[in-house]
Formats: sequence, structure tokens, C-alpha cells
Amino acid sequence: FLLPDRRGAAQGRAGVAAALQDRMGSLPDASLLTTKLQNALISYHGIEEDEWRVAKKTKDVTVWRKPSEEFNGFLYKAQGVVKDSPNRVVDYIRPGPYRLDWDSLMTSMDIVETFDERGCCMMRYTTAGQLWNIIAPREFIDFSYTTDFQEGLLSCGVSIEYGETRQSFVRGFNHPCGWFCVPLEDNPGHSLLTGFIQTDLRGILPQSAVDSAMASTLANFYTDLRKALKV
Repeated sequence: FLLPDRRGAAQGRAGVAAALQDRMGSLPDASLLTTKLQNALISYHGIEEDEWRVAKKTKDVTVWRKPSEEFNGFLYKAQGVVKDSPNRVVDYIRPGPYRLDWDSLMTSMDIVETFDERGCCMMRYTTAGQLWNIIAPREFIDFSYTTDFQEGLLSCGVSIEYGETRQSFVRGFNHPCGWFCVPLEDNPGHSLLTGFIQTDLRGILPQSAVDSAMASTLANFYTDLRKALKV
């Protein structure tokens, strides 16, 4: 894949919004949305290092952030090495039988639609309350797409305004987000996992609580994933 220039990146991100806007309340055009979504994620992957600011750092994960161009919040980048192959790592991340078993934040997940387009589905999932329930449980409906990227895989998604919100949940919205997983050149049995997440939790929330929760959630994501892959 070639990394697009800034103008192409902006067009790609705008294209995702346009593809969703045209389809509010109905099923998305999977073929159109996969292209727009993939281009948006590749544009995030190409953002220069000096545009990021460290939000959290542990011994084996770093989380950065920068203002999002999609909403009044942050785009987060997380990166760390995982001791397994890209195929197995992404099998545990994408919608499927594994994710709900190990992701401590996720409380339910259902595939609500499948598409003829390879690697695509639409899922509804819920997340637990955070920070002593300052952030109440959330519900998301996301279009998900997994495809090849370089020598590894990209699993990405974006929220869809679809269906009614369940009682006792606030409907959150994921702007284009995803995970790149590629083998390390000097150790193909290990993978470099890089995520880009920009979640609008909605509701009335202190910004400091959102920032703290997002950075910690991403660091914990790697911890939970590594434990699951050891089983």
C-alpha cells in the first residue's frame, strides 16, 4: 500500500463520513465503505511522529494522542510487540469467537449483519462502566473490515447509526479506527501491533475522565490480549 498525501488523507476521512451519512439508518454499501475506511486508516498510519504526544507509557506499550479531525476529541495511537503471528493476533481482535472471552472492557458482542464483501460484518457490542461508573456502560454498532496489509493484516471499523439503543446504555460512536498487525522483520514469530482509536463516548462527561480512561483502556488492551494468546 502507498501512503496517501495529506490531501488524499483528508479526502479519505471525509469519504468515510459521507459514506455513512448517505446510509444513516440503513445497511452501508460495504464495497464503498471498505475502501474509504482502509484509506483513512492508512492515512493515520502515515502521520508524522512529531504530531503525536505521549498519553501513557508502560514498559511494553506506548499510547500517543493528537486532536482528531473527526470530532472534538482525540485520535489515539497505541503500539507494542505481541509474541505471536499476525494471523493469530488479529483472530483474537476482530469480531469472532475469541474477543469476548478476553477483552475485559467488552460485556457483549453479536454479529448483526454479514456482507458478500470478504472480511466484512456489522456488530453490536457493549462495554462496561469505567472509572467507578463515571463513564456509564456504552453500546456501539460498528461496521468491521479485515484485510491484508503489507506482510500482515489490518482490522478496522467505524460506527453506524443503526437500530435502537438498548435501555441502560449510552450509544457511543467510533470514528474510523483499527489495528495494523505485521511481523517483526528480525523475529517473524512476534508482531508489531499498532492501533488507531477515536471514540466519541457521548453523554455529559468530564474531558479529563475520558482522556484517562482511553489511555488506560488501550494499555490494558495489550495486557489482556497477551494473556489470552498464552492460553
